[in-house]
Amino acid sequence: MNPDPLDFLLADLDRLLAEDAKGARVTRLLAEYAQSGSDDWRRFALFEANYYSRNLIRRTELYELIVLCWSKGQRSPIHDHASQRCWMGVLEGTVRETIYRVREDGSAPPAVGPAREFRAGGVAYIVDDMGWHRIEPVGDGPAVTLHLYSRPIRECRVLDEASGTVLTKRMSYHSVGGKVLVPGSSATNWA
Repeated sequence: MNPDPLDFLLADLDRLLAEDAKGARVTRLLAEYAQSGSDDWRRFALFEANYYSRNLIRRTELYELIVLCWSKGQRSPIHDHASQRCWMGVLEGTVRETIYRVREDGSAPPAVGPAREFRAGGVAYIVDDMGWHRIEPVGDGPAVTLHLYSRPIRECRVLDEASGTVLTKRMSYHSVGGKVLVPGSSATNWA
């Protein structure tokens, strides 16, 4: 069986992140994959009707690679990245990233920063020093994004916009390895 482009991406990520590669090298690698026209990611692109879905491809001690699927009207909460590096490559559609400055205690409304749109093939990068962000699809169709977190994120902080408070949220997946998880189950063998 011949390796897919995704297999090459995973091998390159294993090598680069073991070397603690700089962000520009990883950004370039994700951009090459997102722009390649490969569709081997589709087996992980499992949508959920009620919320955007997080579909795990691989999790190691150095990183996790996840396909996120966004239907029209779905969006992430305003969130941080638990002091980890985050890259987002757009595989299909267009997404908007809006940056926010959030006080640790949620004592004031967040300051809204710049918003940028990324089309298929585009790559965004964020760390907590740059701010928190929200991701949402733009237009009438769905969007699919590829997220790389170095290191994996078990929980993050989110802003509850209704109350203005900052909450800690445990991260979960809709699917692992292309198989939908039973609601309420826990995926423990991620690597």
